[in-house]
Amino acid sequence: MPRIHINHKYIRIALISVAALVVIVLIGGYIAYAKREVLLQKAISKATAKAKRDYNLDVKIGSARFTGLATVAFNDISVIPEQRDSLFSVKRFDVSVKVMPLLFGNIKLGDVVLQNAHLNLTNIKGVKNFDFLFKKKKDTTDTGHKVDLSDVSNKLINEVLYKIPDNLSLQNFLMSFKDDSTTVTLLTTTASIKNGKLNSTINVNNGESTWHVDGKMVPSDKDIDVRLYAEGKKVELPLIEKKFKLKLNFDTISTKLSDVSHSSGETKINGSWSIRNLLLNHKGLSVQDIVVPNGSIDANVVVGTNFVSLDSSSVIHLRKLTANPYIKYTLNPVKIYEAKIKTGWQNAQDVFDSFPTGMFESLDGIQVAGKLNYNLNVYLDSSHLDDMVFNSSLQKSNDFKIVSYGKVDLGKLNNTFVYTPYELGKPMPPHTIGPKNPEFTPLDQISPNLRNAVMTAEDPSFYTNRGFVDESIRKSFITNIKEKKFKRGGSTISMQLIKNAFLTRNKTLSRKIEEILIVWLIENNRIMSKNRMLEVYFNIIEWGRGIYGISEASHYYFGKAPSELTVGESIFLASIVPNPKAGLYAFEPDGTLRQRLHGYFNLIGRLMAKRGWTEPDTNAYGFYNVRLREGLRRQIAPIDTATADSLIRQTANDDDAPNDAMVPVYEEPKKPNFFQRLFGKKDSAQASMEKKIDETNDAIKARLKAEIEKVKLDYKNRVDNVDTAGKTKKEIKAEKNRLKDEGKEKVRELKDRMP
Repeated sequence: MPRIHINHKYIRIALISVAALVVIVLIGGYIAYAKREVLLQKAISKATAKAKRDYNLDVKIGSARFTGLATVAFNDISVIPEQRDSLFSVKRFDVSVKVMPLLFGNIKLGDVVLQNAHLNLTNIKGVKNFDFLFKKKKDTTDTGHKVDLSDVSNKLINEVLYKIPDNLSLQNFLMSFKDDSTTVTLLTTTASIKNGKLNSTINVNNGESTWHVDGKMVPSDKDIDVRLYAEGKKVELPLIEKKFKLKLNFDTISTKLSDVSHSSGETKINGSWSIRNLLLNHKGLSVQDIVVPNGSIDANVVVGTNFVSLDSSSVIHLRKLTANPYIKYTLNPVKIYEAKIKTGWQNAQDVFDSFPTGMFESLDGIQVAGKLNYNLNVYLDSSHLDDMVFNSSLQKSNDFKIVSYGKVDLGKLNNTFVYTPYELGKPMPPHTIGPKNPEFTPLDQISPNLRNAVMTAEDPSFYTNRGFVDESIRKSFITNIKEKKFKRGGSTISMQLIKNAFLTRNKTLSRKIEEILIVWLIENNRIMSKNRMLEVYFNIIEWGRGIYGISEASHYYFGKAPSELTVGESIFLASIVPNPKAGLYAFEPDGTLRQRLHGYFNLIGRLMAKRGWTEPDTNAYGFYNVRLREGLRRQIAPIDTATADSLIRQTANDDDAPNDAMVPVYEEPKKPNFFQRLFGKKDSAQASMEKKIDETNDAIKARLKAEIEKVKLDYKNRVDNVDTAGKTKKEIKAEKNRLKDEGKEKVRELKDRMP
């Protein structure tokens, strides 16, 4: 092998060059070191001027000086927004930066010492001392290019991680929040990061509780695994409870960051979050505490140039139940929302055992066998709302069966049972649903006109669906998104029946989910026949204020048996199912229907005719032949047409609105706020409607009572002043008795008209 000969001349040149470079670096370093105090003061002056100019912040620093090669010690720092309460103050703040990252333009904190600091957030009478955070700066360099979310997220994460020091020594860092009604304080008495270990102690609200945060903290390796727990009790969040009436506490919450990577235009974030013994209580969620013993998610988040997604490789764990979620939000060029959930085949008992306690009271203790598989697929392009995709299915294995019912016997509706309706949380007189009740009407004794009218309006595919109609739910979503309010529901007859028969009228999220589960169990396990469901439905639902069951309704409105109802009378009864309490307001004082229902009659009638359920009719399908029972006509209050229309056309419950929007809605309720939309809180328009109805009924009662007293006095005077001329004592007595009986009958008629 030939020897390689290197010319000594080149070696000398290389050594001289390196030596020169070292000398230049040393000279530059010396100059920078000698001038660093001047540079520091210039940097501080520039930063304080920028804070004043851009954010109206008055930043003051008592002293700032270098105490090492890359360590700066600050004393007496304060930040005060203009004409606002003091935002931040700190007595001592020592910070050092890593030299190597600094050479590449990155500021990575090495050691931090922080003592006696106070972050003070206030919101008094609508004036915030932190509102500068929400002010958008005008970017004059904007060229119209779209922001690359992947790049922004990667930089933001690295910025945050770089600002977590390798070593931290913190003492007495107070964070406080105060508004017109609430004050919350969190005093971190001690916190330290040393050798990758985090430990801290937090005093909550002056000794109300003590929290601890500890675990692994190695930000340079993007390795974080910390937990939050309270000393000897649960972690409670009083601010949330005071602000939103939501009680929330837990034993431990943990967060873990495993990796962050950026390549091919995507930022990938891998981590996990878990919580133990989470307790939630809100009147919109459930009537009792909801407890999740343990839940977690292994999350793989992907941020692209124009989207954020939770990858389908993520896994949700809820007790024994696991599921793979997929969520994606695309921002541009149009907003697109995607969501999928897949559970795969899982042991059915594990699924029911994994439900949070306090959510589904009726199903507590249920025993099942076999397997279940759930799939959800939602796709919504904001530029093509009508093309929304919605598919939701819960599949059962061939061997799935209910071994034993839980707290509630789901088969009770097959036999005679007692139904207790509730009004505003108070029980009404119970009703026996079965032959023992003379008002009970078997299905074959209910006019086909009524059956067909109600099914047309509420659930046209009742006999063929399994309790749910995906297309109706899909259309409901589309309508509600377009209208930006809850205008249309998606309840089938099966869902309405289950809600009335098994569940309270409390409008909670858990009740709605429980309703869906019970409907699925009954429909997919053939616990009840469709005919029996329809029969119970007609005998159990409300048809007017205090009117339950079709027999009461038919006699109340028309003085006839359910078997005698005409097409017009049936369409009217179908129209009041979503809002039965306002049924009387569909009529004029003379007993005829208000003209605004004319179009509704034509719509329902034509659909019935199309299905062969009635003959085609060019005269509004009996609209002009419907007459309210004469004894009820005087109860119609002399209110203006607009008010009456408003009362009869507002649905009483958002989830009672018919699947195909057959009930016309003329005046929509006021747009609900976020928590009203999430938990179904009754809005002010609905409360106003019920108040108007109550006030009108009170006025009717007062008028009728006055008439009763007037009739009594009138007939008493007649009896006392009966004409005795030319009459025997027997004839006089008979005349007085006749007048007394006539007066009593008049009084009875007036009492019968009482609402």
